[in-house]
Amino acid sequence: MSLPGGVLTTLPALPRAARGAVRQLLRVHAAAAASGPRADTEPPVTIPRDPAREAARRELSKRMYHENDPGLLQRALDKFWDWVDKLFGSAAASTPGGTLGLVVVIVAVLAVLGALWWRLGTPRREPASAAALFDDRPRSAAEHRAAAEAHAAQGHWNQAVQERMRAIVRSLEERALLDVRPGRTADEAAAEAGRALPAHSDRLHAAARDFDDVTYGGRLATEQSYHRTARLDGDLENTRPELASGDSAHSTAPDHRQGAAR
Repeated sequence: MSLPGGVLTTLPALPRAARGAVRQLLRVHAAAAASGPRADTEPPVTIPRDPAREAARRELSKRMYHENDPGLLQRALDKFWDWVDKLFGSAAASTPGGTLGLVVVIVAVLAVLGALWWRLGTPRREPASAAALFDDRPRSAAEHRAAAEAHAAQGHWNQAVQERMRAIVRSLEERALLDVRPGRTADEAAAEAGRALPAHSDRLHAAARDFDDVTYGGRLATEQSYHRTARLDGDLENTRPELASGDSAHSTAPDHRQGAAR
């Protein structure tokens, strides 16, 4: 930038907000130079580049030029969104298909996550100790079966599986294959019943896992899992317990003695 009379020969580009201030400085300096006597042989007055830059910097540091500047939070948000824009720009540049390809990849990832969430359920922490299988109000095995069938008829498979597992345990207690013990968990019931009914031990443990997954794991039961538990309930009703060898010998001893007496 130059002024008539050679007042200023060189000046770097300045922001628009400072142009008025710089122009005012230049006008004052030009007026002072023009008002003083100058001989024809006097060299023109010039301002070197560095002093001009320093003068402009001092002028721009005044508060009046920064009243409308964005705050610290706004500047931080601007930097964040600039970073996000650069990140997506880089990802789109390296993805086949550009921006459209990146969108397809993101949608595919979200679909996979949604499928896993639907299949596995909401992740939850395992409880420190499993809750009791039954509530405080005792019911018979027939009552639990009726409640399970009512839930199944309405498609409430979670409640149906829970009630059917309770029916299994209550039935075993009514048959004296399990001791009536308040606070028993499904896993404990399966382990104890498996010793009396070893042929069904694996299925008992599987039913207990289904009960725990629905009750504490946040998973959804299915119609298949309910019918699997219901079939186990029916099979256990028709199964006789296996007695231990010591109990068998003890129970047959009186028969031998009675036969000898006869």
